[in-house]
Amino acid sequence: MTEQLFSPYQFKSLELQNRVVMAPMCQYSVTAKDGIPNDWHQVHYVSRAVGGTGLIIIEMTDVDPDGRITDNDLGIWSDEHIPAFTKLVEGMHAYGSKVAIQIAHAGRKAEDAPQPVAPSVVTFPGEKYKEPRALTTEEVEGMVQKFADGVRRAVQAGVDAIELHGAHGYLIHQFHSPLMNHREDAYGQDLSRFGVEVIRAVKKEMPNDMPLIMRISAMEYADGGYDLDHAIQIGRAYQEAGVDMFHISSGGEGPSGQRKPGNYPGYQLPFARRFREELQVPVIAVGMLEDAALAQAVIGNEDADLVAIGRGMLRDPYWANHAALELNVSKEQAAIAVQYSRGY
Repeated sequence: MTEQLFSPYQFKSLELQNRVVMAPMCQYSVTAKDGIPNDWHQVHYVSRAVGGTGLIIIEMTDVDPDGRITDNDLGIWSDEHIPAFTKLVEGMHAYGSKVAIQIAHAGRKAEDAPQPVAPSVVTFPGEKYKEPRALTTEEVEGMVQKFADGVRRAVQAGVDAIELHGAHGYLIHQFHSPLMNHREDAYGQDLSRFGVEVIRAVKKEMPNDMPLIMRISAMEYADGGYDLDHAIQIGRAYQEAGVDMFHISSGGEGPSGQRKPGNYPGYQLPFARRFREELQVPVIAVGMLEDAALAQAVIGNEDADLVAIGRGMLRDPYWANHAALELNVSKEQAAIAVQYSRGY
């Protein structure tokens, strides 16, 4: 039987009621600048659980105060963050969703940091970005531990999976990109080394059966950026280090050059399929997939194992329920909340 968007999915300890994923999307809504989730995050995420989403990935959550894109972003650099994340995760679990969290560091794209840090002194284009300082070798090693500590806290808060952010020009991506990593130490000689060390460190903080997801930019669009073959090579090193699933995106490292195929529904699907076929690994596809029939086709055509919805789910907290209705899925299989079942 061909799997469909509303078929259950199980991978390691992760058991999902359907293949619908809420993509991680920054809310920039931390009001006290302390990195702690607040009422906005509680309503925002729990409403998507009520709306039938199988897996919700909490937005980019940073391992250092100066590793946030802005001071209004979530953080997980302190044990003081754990209680609020626990409440958030329990709220989503109460309505049937499983929860992952995207652990990250913005690197040179940290807009509010007094001085951002990066693999090398290469400034992100744009007036709002400051010139970064290159991390010392010892600081890079310390950064690996910060990722591990962040994952330990997330596991303690009760998440079902971890996603490392290795895409969109943030720190892990910066290390595996020849455009951004000009180091002469071991972390420049092997562009996968930082990511590999982070993966190995965080796996030690995770239960053996908990999946580790890596979001990766399969292509760089800036002139001179890396291509899909490079991403596959890096992905293979990450897989060998312990990544269980890839979340395939692209770009984010600089101004788009002529390599970008254009923004249209499914434009990143060939990248997802290539990762899935070459690495024989489960993948999450993302990128303008909010048309229910298209999302269904992604699963039916075996382009990916899961489908992440981003802006479509910002517009509609109940995207999964509405997609099920459009695809003639039964109320029971769609996991419509009993309080809303009369509307379906």
